[in-house]
Amino acid sequence: MNRVTLIGNLGKDPEVRRLENGAAVGKFSIATTEGYKDEKGEWQNTPAEWHEIVVWRQQAELTEKFLKKGTSVYIEGKLAHRKWTDKNNIERYTTEVVASIVRPLERTSPARAESNFPTQEPPLPNYDRPSNGLNNGTSSQMNNQNVPFEVVEPANMGGGSEPVGEDGLPF
Repeated sequence: MNRVTLIGNLGKDPEVRRLENGAAVGKFSIATTEGYKDEKGEWQNTPAEWHEIVVWRQQAELTEKFLKKGTSVYIEGKLAHRKWTDKNNIERYTTEVVASIVRPLERTSPARAESNFPTQEPPLPNYDRPSNGLNNGTSSQMNNQNVPFEVVEPANMGGGSEPVGEDGLPF
């Protein structure tokens, strides 16, 4: 199963482009940190890990409209690895999360409060229950909520001969 779940903060405003076929594609990064208590009982934070997130179509338009630098978000999607050759003929590689669910975890303005953008935290798995390899219901609960996002498989994302950047995305 290829599934990624992240909670973090946007490092900058989402960047959204339109392809020749009209589809929107967005890209942004989020920072995640982990904390723990040391042997003295004091809270310690690990350095931030940065994750590149890609969103498509209506989801890209919603992130452009409602997410800004610093917004806390819940991301669910899958890992995608890409290889491309840059303008200096050097092969480059990247790993990114192709998001199927993006949810802001805070309301910071009246415009967001009145929007259709989901703001409720998604249910989290029950880690106290022993794992038997079966779905604990979390995924189906999330998928049944009224979320105005389109889940797009990578094979259907683009199409056409849109100009692309060095990394193979149209940015």
